[in-house]
Amino acid sequence: MKSFIYWALRLIPALILLQTLWFKFSAAPESVYIFSTLHAEPWGRIGSGIVELFAGIFLLTRRLSWVGAGLGFGTMTGAILSHLGPLGIEVMGDGGQLFIMALVTWLCCGGILVQERAHVFAFFQMFIPPKAKA
Repeated sequence: MKSFIYWALRLIPALILLQTLWFKFSAAPESVYIFSTLHAEPWGRIGSGIVELFAGIFLLTRRLSWVGAGLGFGTMTGAILSHLGPLGIEVMGDGGQLFIMALVTWLCCGGILVQERAHVFAFFQMFIPPKAKA
């Protein structure tokens, strides 16, 4: 049962992240509107699409799922804050669907980061200098 839940935590955000790439890379009107409102069109749209592509691929890769979760968590934090700020919950009459997908992705990625916290801590440990011997 535990592995089923972990697989779902990886698969759900990967599918959400990868399916939204079409809208970002094809310059769909919704994506252009969002990133124009945020004053980040086109580089913010394309850049976030690239980050989400890597996040989706890493989420599907067992050994790198924690990296994908970190990328997805960070990206979705920005998306959620944008929805709570200048964009609003509902964008172009979507009924809040983009906001809900961002929340679901954020929660799933957060769950993976908690599950894989040993990997996350080991990664950040590399940046802490060793203590000097007295």
